[in-house]
Amino acid sequence: MPVKSGTRALGVAESYRGERSTLCGAVVRADRVVEGFAFGECTVGGTDATRAATALWDEAGREDVRFLFLSGIAPAWFNLLDLPAVHDAAGVPVLSVSFEESPGLEGALREQFSGTELEARLETYRRQPAREALTVNGERRFVRSCGFEAVRESPTEVVRGFTPEGGRPEPLRVARLAARAGDDYRRK
Repeated sequence: MPVKSGTRALGVAESYRGERSTLCGAVVRADRVVEGFAFGECTVGGTDATRAATALWDEAGREDVRFLFLSGIAPAWFNLLDLPAVHDAAGVPVLSVSFEESPGLEGALREQFSGTELEARLETYRRQPAREALTVNGERRFVRSCGFEAVRESPTEVVRGFTPEGGRPEPLRVARLAARAGDDYRRK
C-alpha cells in the first residue's frame, strides 16, 4: 500500500567531529513538509546511541508520527543502535537505512574493540534484523526494519514513499543537514 502524502516520520541522523556526536530528529511528512526538530547527543565510540535515539523520540513528542527512520546502525564510531529496543520505546515501525554495501560490522568491531567492549557490541549487533537490499530511484540501499507486523505498508513501500528523489529518505536527509548545522554551531 502506498504511503499517503500526509504520513509523518521521524528521521534521526548524526554529525560528529569530536568526542560527542550531535543527533537530530526531524519530523517530515511524505510530501516533504518539515514539521519539527529535536536535538540530542551521544558519545563517539560509546554505547548510548539507542538511549539518545529514544530520547529524541520522546522529545519530539509527536503521536502522529507513524515511522522512525535511523541513518545506519552504527553512528558515532560504532555506537550501535538496537532497533528492537528503539521500536519497543517508540511503539512505531523502525527502519535503519544504510547507503553502502558492506560485509557487515563484525569484522570492523573485532578490529576496533576487545574484551567486554567487543562482546557487548557483538551481542547488540547480532540482535538486529537482517539487512535487505532495495532499489530507490535507481540507487541501491540497505534496510533493516522491525515493527511492521501491525501496519499495512511494507518497509520497501515506506522507504520509497519518503524518498521522492535521489536515494536518501527525506526524513534522514533533513535530519542530517540539521545535525551538521547543530554540530557546527555547538563547536563555535
